[in-house]
Amino acid sequence: MAAYEPRADVATALVAYVALGSNLGDSANELRNAAALLARLCDGLTRSSIYRTTPVGGPAGQADYLNAVVAMAGPQLGPRALLNELLVIERRRGRVRDERWGPRILDLDLLAYGLEVVDDPVLSLPHPRLHQRAFVLAPLCELAPGWRLPDVGATACALLARLPAVGVERTE
Repeated sequence: MAAYEPRADVATALVAYVALGSNLGDSANELRNAAALLARLCDGLTRSSIYRTTPVGGPAGQADYLNAVVAMAGPQLGPRALLNELLVIERRRGRVRDERWGPRILDLDLLAYGLEVVDDPVLSLPHPRLHQRAFVLAPLCELAPGWRLPDVGATACALLARLPAVGVERTE
């Protein structure tokens, strides 16, 4: 999929970025279904390609993940309500949180919500480990190469260039 280009009617809209991941079941279908559900919560949605990635952290022997990022132009929910909706979607798709960084049918992470910077017990924006994760930065760089990490000023692509280029492969 090409770099993020918002529709003309939402070109100046606020954009929220959400990371999608799965390594259980039909992961590609899980990501497509999640993107379709998220599209109902905004004025326009664009999805990156799907990337096959090596698991980071968690138990040994996990299957590779499939990851993508979506850009939600004009989200209809505020950041906390959107985060809650992401958790609801995960639960409905069968996500069980019994092991940190363990295998999962669906993982949805709110990466950024416009330029908001939040750090409280419930929500951290931008996502606090975004800059350390090639499996997030590669699809984010594809989707929004000019997106800048607030307070740091580096683009998604510049942040990605700082990381080792291993374990992340574009699949489509």
